[in-house]
Parts: sequence; C-alpha cells; structure tokens
Amino acid sequence: MPDPSELLTPDEMGQVDRAAPGLGVPSLVLMENAGRAVARAIRRRMRPCRTVVFCGPGNNGGDGYVVARLLAQDGWPIAVAALAPPRDGTDAAIMAARWRGLMVPFTVAEAARAGLAIDAVFGAGLSRDVDPAVTDVLAAARRLVAVDVPSGVDGTTGASRGGVSHAEMTVTFYRLKPGHLLLPGRELCGETVLADIGMPDGVLDGIDVKTWINGTALWTVPSLTMSGQKYTRGMLTVLAGAEMGGAARLASMAARRAGAGLLTVVVEGNGDVLRATEPGLIVSEAPLERLLEDERRKTWLCGPGLGLDRARAALPKLIAAERQIVADADALGACAGNPDRLKGVAVITPHGGEFAKLFGPVGDDKVAAARRAAARIGAVVVLKGADTVIAAPDGRVAINNNAPPSLATAGSGDTLAGIIAGLLTQGMAPWEAAAAGVWVHGAAATIADPNPGGGGLIAEDLADAIPQALGMLIYPRHARA
Repeated sequence: MPDPSELLTPDEMGQVDRAAPGLGVPSLVLMENAGRAVARAIRRRMRPCRTVVFCGPGNNGGDGYVVARLLAQDGWPIAVAALAPPRDGTDAAIMAARWRGLMVPFTVAEAARAGLAIDAVFGAGLSRDVDPAVTDVLAAARRLVAVDVPSGVDGTTGASRGGVSHAEMTVTFYRLKPGHLLLPGRELCGETVLADIGMPDGVLDGIDVKTWINGTALWTVPSLTMSGQKYTRGMLTVLAGAEMGGAARLASMAARRAGAGLLTVVVEGNGDVLRATEPGLIVSEAPLERLLEDERRKTWLCGPGLGLDRARAALPKLIAAERQIVADADALGACAGNPDRLKGVAVITPHGGEFAKLFGPVGDDKVAAARRAAARIGAVVVLKGADTVIAAPDGRVAINNNAPPSLATAGSGDTLAGIIAGLLTQGMAPWEAAAAGVWVHGAAATIADPNPGGGGLIAEDLADAIPQALGMLIYPRHARA
C-alpha cells in the first residue's frame, strides 16, 4: 500500500512513472489501474447517475477514458467530453480508442445536465493557468470528482492556477503531492483518496525525497524512564514581559505539559503576579547574565509577551551563550528587516505576517519560502497556518494536516512555542521537536475543542489536552487485560 508519509512533487512523480516500465510494470497497466481506482472510489460513495467524464489530451485524460469504460460496464449512464484528442501513439490514445460509448461536446450545458462530472482534464503537473473555456465548464457541474487534482491546482504548491472548481472528492495515486495538503489545494480537493496502483518496488531509488506529511514516521516523542527525574528531563527557561505575562504563562503551561522537567519564568521587576498563578511555576527576577552562568539552562524560549526592547536586548546574549533557543513573537519582531540576527537560534515560529517582515512575502510557494528561510539562518522554520510547514536548514520539510480551524485564536501560537520548547528540553533534535510539537498542538486542539469547526476553543483549553495527545503517541495501542 502507499506510504502516506512521503510527498512527491509532480516532477518526482514523473520520475517514478518513467521508472516503472523498466521495473516490470508497463505504463499502460498503471493507467488502467489508476482509472480502476477512481471508478472504485466513485462506486463506493455514489449511486449511478448521468455522468460525464471531461478528458484532457494527456495522461490525466487517459485515466478518464478508463473510468468511463469501467463505470459503463457497471451500467452507469455515462459519456465522455474531450477537450482535445490524445496524441497518436500515447497511452491516452490507446485508452481513448477503447472507449466505445457516447461522446458529447465539452460544454457548460453538458456539465450542467450531468448528475456527476469527472474532472480528468489536467493533472498536478500543469505549469500554466487553466483557460476559462475549461474552468467555466467544470464550474457548471453540480457534483465534481477530480482525477489526481482538480484541474488548475498546482501539485507542488497547492496554488490555484485559474478558476479552479471545488471537488467533492479527488483520487490520486501512489503518493500524495504537496499540493494535496497545502492551501488552497487541500480545500479544493475535497476528500482526498490515495490509491495503490501497483507501482513496482524500487521506483523511488535515486529520488531524494525531502518532503513528508507530518507524523510519527518522522519522529518519536520522549517517553519517561523509571530512573528519570526532573533534571534529566531538562530545564527550560522562559523570558517573560511585565505587561503581557499571560503569553509566557500559556507557553509555560504547554511546555510543562509537554514534559519539561523544570521550568523557570524570568521577569524584570516584580514577579508576584506570576507567582500567584500555577503552583509549579518557578518565577525569577534574577539578571539574565547570572542565569546564563548555570550550564544546566540549555534551552530557552524567547519572545511570547516579552516586548520588543527586551527581546532585542536578550536574544543576542542567548545566542552568544550558545543556548538552544526557540524564538517566537517579539523575538521575531525584534529582528524584522534583519533576519540574520536570528542566526544561532534553534527554531523560529512565525505566522505569515511575521515571516514577511523577516524574509519578504511568502508568495504562492510556502514550502520553498520556508526552505529558503531555514537555509539562510541555519534554523528550523515553523511557518504557521492551517497548513503549517516545518522546514530544516538541510531542506527537509514536513507539512502538517491535523490542525482544526479552532486553533485560529489568540494565544494558540504561545502554546505551540511552549510545546516545541518542552520537547527540545527533553533532548529531541530541533526539526523533530518542531514537527512533533506542531502535531501535538493540532491533536490537543482536536481533543479539547468542544465545538469542532464552530468556535469555542480558547488557548487556555489546550494545555490540559497535551498529555492525552502525547499518550496517543506513546501508547497508541494500549489494551486492557
């Protein structure tokens, strides 16, 4: 079965397709299997109805001809509308010749009359905007199923190339592509079905996969040992601001719930307000220089509610002391326009606006933007959003897909920074800690959300759900005797 963790760009998938015949599986067999997978997915979810398959001239259209033939064999009332005929001698031309059924015009009227339209016009490798003559036809469909991607979705970036129509379901093959997870592609695809089409072993040999779906194939969260104690679990120090102590509290609660053994919040001036909160929260007014003398304080969180001036003063000292630093919020704002000031930190966690102030606009290619930023500063970049991208300086990228929309609430980012810092404190490597932290953050929101998709979750709800989210990873198949 397909490995759900690896993501292949359209170019990489093209290499896989070209390698398959040399390993014993002809391309025509793969096309037949792809069309069969689409037909199977449709039959499982939908009742027979008047159906039109809209076919392009390439391999995507070839898959469409197979779908039409197989559904017709099952008694579906089905027709094919061809944008253009396939080129002679291609697999698509062979499949088109095997279609003996009804052909109809590629028109808005035909799409509107159909109970179901199947979009087999263009696949994920399209490198130009879709012509309105195509998008207008697909937009007229009442229900739409897409082959590989909805026509116009960029398989590498998830960007919309033209007026892309929203599919109820998208069926793709062997491996997902980044565009299936990145917005707006993820929403435009609807339900995404990944199908096994019989690719031979060895097709990935020579392809240096650098992009994955974020999940447990990439990392393992720390588990406790009988001999462990608070110092072996690590010391985390959080710099807090006097005026926005709540941000530091949210981050600190999350870090402690994520497993940090001993946590200190450092404030300037009177820390009694913070001392009056959680009993386990250690508060210090000691100067930063004195705290840095303690070599056990290896991991620091700098930014949430800290204030720009204090962040601007503290960050260079932490970097000079060669500490492991998670930089968030005000630490990022303090470096706006000069991201090289972040060289020496372990992880940064910007949302799109903070990223733009540091590195320039994200643009249509979120993965490429995060990769460039990570390489520039030598740190892991967590580019936040509903499709958070976690990029390492060496080019590795994980794309997260488990975050519910309810995470779009104030303080959620502080909690995420705390989870990542808490995992770093326990010895996880930066990219793995960042990726795991993003996943745990999304899982905790799903657990804590009282009204999925409808609002109601606040950042304070997240910390208590973190242990349950971690338990899903450490004890995934816990059984009662």
